[in-house]
Amino acid sequence: MEKQLNLFFGFLENEKKVSTNTLQSYKRDLKQFEKYIQQNGENYNEITDEEIKKYIKYMQEIGKKPSTISRGLASIRSFYQYETKSKNVEKDPTEGIQSPKIEKRVPSVLTSNEVALLLEQPKNVDLKGTRDKAMLEFAYATGMRVTEIISLNVSDVNLETGYVTCKSGKKERTVPVGNMSLKALKEYILNARGTMIKDENEKALFVNVNGQRLTRQGFWKIIKYYKEQAHIEKEITPHVLRHSFATHLLQNGADLKSIQTMLGHSDILSTQIYMQFQDESLKNIYRKAHPRA
Repeated sequence: MEKQLNLFFGFLENEKKVSTNTLQSYKRDLKQFEKYIQQNGENYNEITDEEIKKYIKYMQEIGKKPSTISRGLASIRSFYQYETKSKNVEKDPTEGIQSPKIEKRVPSVLTSNEVALLLEQPKNVDLKGTRDKAMLEFAYATGMRVTEIISLNVSDVNLETGYVTCKSGKKERTVPVGNMSLKALKEYILNARGTMIKDENEKALFVNVNGQRLTRQGFWKIIKYYKEQAHIEKEITPHVLRHSFATHLLQNGADLKSIQTMLGHSDILSTQIYMQFQDESLKNIYRKAHPRA
C-alpha cells in the first residue's frame, strides 16, 4: 500500500497541483488509515464497504470530530477512485458510504470597532511594526486565506492599480486592495522589506525577521500578540479576519456573487453562510417601509 500511496501523493502534487497544506492533509488521513488496516491484518486492495464502516466507527470511538472523520473519508475515497482508475482495485469500497453529518458552526466575526482596534495596534516605529501593520491591514482588506497571503510574492501585488493576484493551485483570482491597506503596503515595501531581506533574490511579499518567507505559525503568533495588545477577548485567527471581511462587505451592500469571487469560493453555498449576519437594521427599515412587510 505504501508504494501506491506514494504514487497517489505524486499524482496530487504534480498533476492535480494541490496546495502543500491539502497534500499534508491527504498524507495524514491516509497514513492513519494505512496503519489501521495493517493493525487489522487487511490488504488495502481487498477492503470492502463494511471495513470502511468499521473504520468510521473506530474513528468515532477514539473521539474524532465529525468534520475530521468526513475529511478522512474524502481522502480515502479519492485514493480508491485513483486506484480504481489505475486498475489496481476492482471496486471502490467507499462508494455509497455517507459522511457523518457535520453541524454547521456560525463563523466567529469581529465588529467594525474590534477590527479598527486590532488594526490600530501595530505602530510604524520599526521594521517589524511596519510589516505587521501592512499584513493585518492586507488580511482584512482582501479576505485572503492565511496560506494564500504567506504564498504571495512581491510581483503579485500591483501598487499602481491596487490589485493583488492570488494563486491557489491551478486557480487564480484578482482581488482589490483598499486605500488604507495599499498605503500600509507601500510603506512596508518601500521602507521596510528591503532592509529585512538578506537575499536580494527573495520573492516573498511578507518576510520574517530573518528575511525569509513568513510561515503560517508566524502569522498566527502576530495576530495573537496584537489581539492581546488590543485587549479583545474574542479568539482571533487569520480566518476570523476573512469572515469579518465577508460579513462587513455584505452588511454594507456588496452582493453575494462579488463576495464569492473575492473569497475564491467555488460554490456560492459556502458564501451564503454570511447571510445570517445581515444587519438587523436593514430588516427593520424593510418592515417599516414595505407595504406588505
